[in-house]
Amino acid sequence: MARIHFTSHLQRYVDCPTREVEASTLGTALQSVFAHNQRLAGYIFDDQQQLRKNIAVFIDGRLLQDREQLSDPLRPDSDVYVLQALSGG
Repeated sequence: MARIHFTSHLQRYVDCPTREVEASTLGTALQSVFAHNQRLAGYIFDDQQQLRKNIAVFIDGRLLQDREQLSDPLRPDSDVYVLQALSGG
């Protein structure tokens, strides 16, 4: 099963341990996680159900390609990392 990891920065605000899901795309994997954790969805998606601009997602070490439909494919052993881009100085 694909593993969805959330950075410790996100974990400071909402309970989001690593989850294992059966999914063929990033979108279905995230929906599976959000089905058990609606609060987390608010940190990842905006009010139009689009990935927030400050969210970066890496699949097997590569930056997400499809930010609109989240159709990037997942392998059964994929590792997905979801993080908030931080700014400041």
